[in-house]
Amino acid sequence: MFHRSKEILHFPDWALNRSLYKSMGYTDEDLDKPLVAVVNSWNNVVPGHYNLREVSEAVKAGIREAGGTPVEFGTIAACDGIAQGHEGMRYILPTRDLIANDIEMMIQAHRFDGMVLLGSCDKIVPGMLMAAARLDLPAIFVNGGPMLPGHFQGKDTDSSIVQESLGALKAGEMTLAEYKELENCACPGPGSCAMLGTANTMCCLAEAMGMALPGSSTIPAVDASRFRAAQQSGRVIVDLIKRGITAGQIITKESLANAVRVSSAIGGSTNVALHIPAIAYEAKVDYDLEWFHELSQGTPHIAGIMPASEYDLADFHVAGGVPAVMKELAPVLNTNCLTVTGKTVLENVQTAVIKDSRVIKTMSEPFHENGGLAVIKGNLAPNGAVTKPAAIAAELLKFCGPARVFDSEQLAIEAIEAGKIQPGDVVVIRYEGPKGGPGMPEMFKPMKLLVGMGLAKKVALITDGRFSGSNNGCFVGHISPEAMEGGPLALVQEGDSIDIDIPNRQLNIAISPTELAVRQEKWQAPAPRVTRGYLALYARITESADKGAIIRV
Repeated sequence: MFHRSKEILHFPDWALNRSLYKSMGYTDEDLDKPLVAVVNSWNNVVPGHYNLREVSEAVKAGIREAGGTPVEFGTIAACDGIAQGHEGMRYILPTRDLIANDIEMMIQAHRFDGMVLLGSCDKIVPGMLMAAARLDLPAIFVNGGPMLPGHFQGKDTDSSIVQESLGALKAGEMTLAEYKELENCACPGPGSCAMLGTANTMCCLAEAMGMALPGSSTIPAVDASRFRAAQQSGRVIVDLIKRGITAGQIITKESLANAVRVSSAIGGSTNVALHIPAIAYEAKVDYDLEWFHELSQGTPHIAGIMPASEYDLADFHVAGGVPAVMKELAPVLNTNCLTVTGKTVLENVQTAVIKDSRVIKTMSEPFHENGGLAVIKGNLAPNGAVTKPAAIAAELLKFCGPARVFDSEQLAIEAIEAGKIQPGDVVVIRYEGPKGGPGMPEMFKPMKLLVGMGLAKKVALITDGRFSGSNNGCFVGHISPEAMEGGPLALVQEGDSIDIDIPNRQLNIAISPTELAVRQEKWQAPAPRVTRGYLALYARITESADKGAIIRV
């Protein structure tokens, strides 16, 4: 089997390259084997990546055992949780494309034969999958595993409850001592957050699209099986290289459709609506929001995972995880899709079983008949917006109220904390899209404050920003075109009546087309928030949310 690394390593023409490798202890035998990049996003900033040094060692052991030579390098990884609610959140989504670009640069500059992608959290996973699709080399994804739940006052907890409880603290419903206790116990150890946020959603979808070993995405970070799966992944990547199976053969329109359906079935994060189109773009797969909506709404919601239920990722894993969900969804999946095992989806999941019907239900008796995410349109979102019916109480699926308009997340936070939001209001947060933010920050903190203050089921929130996978309440995000592009969201005025009708896929402002046109004529774009650095560049070159906030080339 031809290995492209040998183009720059054969003796004597490329003795300089061999000499440079030998300076680090590589041997002639090492350089004769396939060179496998181990792309490690380890750091001790992100809890979900804290164990990736150990995971990497297991991967490298598997590579060596199978006859390959591991060559490790690092890439950035930022923590959505630590970046929530301040200027740092504007930098999070743009890291996705930086990660994809960094991997491309390193892989292509050094002519590696394949790659193992090590990541766990929100933007790192899609960035790595984008790179795999773009490069079309043998590749496999390995995650660090979800965090175990914390325990507080007799209940399981996860990281999101800390922010939710801040509202309760400010409302006098929790003491400072109780809040400190919660801070100390909510996150008991490393791993991606224990609930089904964007991190765990994307890890599950990497498995669903065939890029990770079956059953591996939900193994807890502290479970010994995590390291066994990592070692097996090291062996598998060498086999993929020897067989010439590339990411492009695995990441296809059919496998991405499987990923969308699995996301819907488990009640995945709204951020999937940004990341799947970005991966599709790199894989040269045609994509639009209507396709996404049809797949989502044609798939029942069969797995109830925190925050949509009391069960966390560890419970989901024990219940059967992604393989059990895919086995149940087999009638609506593309089961002939190739996976990193060299086998098809059907072959991978044929022995999977549902082990806990409280967590994973059947298609005939689901939690909800329709999937977790929905795309809605209307005169406020001509190009579409995204919401998550699985996380919205039935009585909130239709909501009409007066607009409370804020031109930034921070202004909305200040109003909520000051008690200026009343039951029945529709909170409008704009100029927070990919261009306007810039960086399309999550509206995590305002949503959690509303929960903590007892308003989550009494108000709605709409935005051209995005949401955390842990959010619940009545919310609509990704509104396109965004306000910074002069979309209708920019024209909303205080007190306008906003009508949210999720069952009928409508988001409208109750004014005439003539009045909208008059306001459009008068509208002027605000000055950019950032004028230097990468964010300023990102604001100029990114696409809108309905296109996945991609950087088109």
